Amino acid sequence: MIENTPQILLAFGMTLVAGLSTGIGSCIAFLAKKTNTKFLSSALGLSAGVMIYVSFMELMPESTALFSALFSPKKAEAYSILAFFAGIACIALIDFLVPEDENPHEIHTTENASHSGLRRTGIMMALAIGIHNFPEGLATFASALTNMEIAIPIMVAIAIHNIPEGIAVSVPIFYATGNRKKAFVYSFLSGMAEPIGALVGYLFLRTIWTPSLNAALLAFVSGIMIYISFDELLPGTEKYGHHHLGIIGVILGFAIMAGSLILL
Repeated sequence: MIENTPQILLAFGMTLVAGLSTGIGSCIAFLAKKTNTKFLSSALGLSAGVMIYVSFMELMPESTALFSALFSPKKAEAYSILAFFAGIACIALIDFLVPEDENPHEIHTTENASHSGLRRTGIMMALAIGIHNFPEGLATFASALTNMEIAIPIMVAIAIHNIPEGIAVSVPIFYATGNRKKAFVYSFLSGMAEPIGALVGYLFLRTIWTPSLNAALLAFVSGIMIYISFDELLPGTEKYGHHHLGIIGVILGFAIMAGSLILL
């Protein structure tokens, strides 16, 4: 059972910070006359770099090591790989179930959208992003319970990639209603799915928490983050038109994570 109350509260707090970044996206959309696409491409690339590096260099090896204390080396590796692909399957299933028109992992524009349809688009985007934020909240929460040195960069990476999601929700609602407050509220609520996802995961897992479940969850989280990186973040750098800045961001994310893990 998970019993370390201060660590649990800190883990919830980290998921809350990551979720609140969707509100930052709303503020950027309202305050900036034009979205800084160079910044978004670089930030998404950086976020992907952090997630990919942490997944393959920290979470997966740690998962295998934890399994190795319980099973033979071959079984330990096999269980880690199975949990990794289970994480990919989980987030891929969510993508499949969310209609493409409202899927935050698909490319959307508002230039040709009708005024009457913009409000629905924004609301559906908020619901879709909320659904996607559930496993992201669990990822942040689970990593914080296991290793805070890994959890902090994961939280930052998820927070960064939530910023354009906040923009995606707030802009169509604002243009449809002219109401900044309403647009911000919908964006804010979609972000709150992150701590809710952490809460649901905690309530479900706390009574059955074991070393093997901990090991499996690390690999599961790794699969979720790899899918997000390749399905959403890296295509996002292309969407905003600055491919090379995105790649530089990825490499910088690798370097920052490598350096921070050596120094910590």
